[in-house]
Amino acid sequence: MNPLKPKGLMRNTPVRNSPTRQGLARTLSKLGVCSRSEAARWILAGRVAVDGRVERDPEHPIVRNQHRIAVDGQPLDATPRVYLALNKPRGLVTSTRDERGRDTVYRCLDGAGLPWLAPVGRLDKASEGLLLLSNDPEWAARVTDPGHGPDKTYHVQVDTLPDAALLAALVGGVTDAGADAGERLHAKSAVLLRAGEKNAWLEIVLDEGRNRQIRRLLAAFDIAVLRLIRVAIGNLALGALGKGQWRELSAAESSDLAPPAGP
Repeated sequence: MNPLKPKGLMRNTPVRNSPTRQGLARTLSKLGVCSRSEAARWILAGRVAVDGRVERDPEHPIVRNQHRIAVDGQPLDATPRVYLALNKPRGLVTSTRDERGRDTVYRCLDGAGLPWLAPVGRLDKASEGLLLLSNDPEWAARVTDPGHGPDKTYHVQVDTLPDAALLAALVGGVTDAGADAGERLHAKSAVLLRAGEKNAWLEIVLDEGRNRQIRRLLAAFDIAVLRLIRVAIGNLALGALGKGQWRELSAAESSDLAPPAGP
């Protein structure tokens, strides 16, 4: 023993982090190849091989960058990340597939030759406007994060002529008494854009994402939504993008919406 070294003092041994493992289906989803459910179907069908052997267990553990994955015999490379803005038309379902056979937003992407993309957040069938799609699940999670994600701005046509008291009440919020009883609903801001004889347009900004939040909030005040358009997410505006049309976001736009996580 070294007499200059205090007894009981252990040598500093570097701690090595164990590599992160995740299931094969989840790995395919994280790589932006397909959805997790679609990946599970591919795996069960024998279409996916790991290190040269067909793997039929969707939960087979994978360490990123340490296993060779192939789909239909083709080596799987990391798919380039794609970020799209779509002007969703009214009447389309925001889903990768619909069990009732209704048209989905993917109809707008037909023939574009794009990789698999997932909706980032949702717009219900009756709503329209700015919808994001991407094959980058980490970025999507940051955009939709209820605590840190960007605000969403909507233009909403309602069947009433709201006064200042009603606009203040929308910001003050209500407790939902419907199917989601007990859930608190509120707008970050609500302003009158213009009014006609029987209806008006409001601009409503939300700083959190809840299912059908604006419709449920207005219904609590016996107000019906005639039309609902999402016109902006953070600083990204719908602008002149035509109905049913899409465009790729620039690197600056995608980074501004969801800055990369720090170290």
